[in-house]
Amino acid sequence: MILQKKEIERVIITALKEDISTGDITTDLLISKRQKAKAFFLAKEDGIIAGLHIAKIVFQKLDKTVSWKFFMKEGEHVAAGTKIAEVSGSLRALLTGERTALNILQRMSGIATATSNYVALVKETNAKILDTRKTVPGLRMLDKYAVKIGGGTNHRIGLFDMVLIKDNHIKAAGDITTAVSTIRKRLTKKIKIEVETRNLEEVREALSCKVEIIMLDNMTIAEMKKAVKIIDGKAAVEASGNVNLKTVRAIAKTGVDYISVGALTHSVKALDISMKIL
Repeated sequence: MILQKKEIERVIITALKEDISTGDITTDLLISKRQKAKAFFLAKEDGIIAGLHIAKIVFQKLDKTVSWKFFMKEGEHVAAGTKIAEVSGSLRALLTGERTALNILQRMSGIATATSNYVALVKETNAKILDTRKTVPGLRMLDKYAVKIGGGTNHRIGLFDMVLIKDNHIKAAGDITTAVSTIRKRLTKKIKIEVETRNLEEVREALSCKVEIIMLDNMTIAEMKKAVKIIDGKAAVEASGNVNLKTVRAIAKTGVDYISVGALTHSVKALDISMKIL
């Protein structure tokens, strides 16, 4: 995934407006407009860095003359105590933009780090780690970009780019076959169809509909193994539900193609990073 500049700027402008509103009272009263300074970003724990270039744009929005030195690359592993980057420019801009820049950098790095931990656990299996739509409203593109930086794979971006027939859709339609048939008749473009299944009977029904992806929702390891055998490569298989660092490798070993992990974005721990004025 490549982040579009207009998407980055939309997030930053909204975040700065939310934080600054009519002005940074403390900084504006304390610091003169002419004061210049340097500051550095310091990792306070091990992790994967993501969002450095976005943090840079935060300060550029406040001071066009700001300059940066990057000591780490996007996606690089950082050890606690390591300087990540240095920024120089208006002291007012540095102080006013600090929290917004850190909020973005810490969250994105936390997502990349969590994703990297999951990816490491499924090495030497066929499974890829997927993200979900369980993102912070307004931050989805940044969240999904961070997943990619951590080595994960993006699932659908939203409701518009893929058909995913979930349990409530099936209930509303009556059954899987009716839901798939109705959607296929009304589709105006070629697009993948995925169906959520809760048991082996539903797996067989989804398979008979010749959909591209079958999701195994909250199934046991034994059920997933049977489902993979039933599907036998005729559709891609996604495992979902009850996925954590303790269970993910066993799930991967069932032979599924994808494992979706909502925790990558819905309850991620921000990576501890600080900014210090020199």
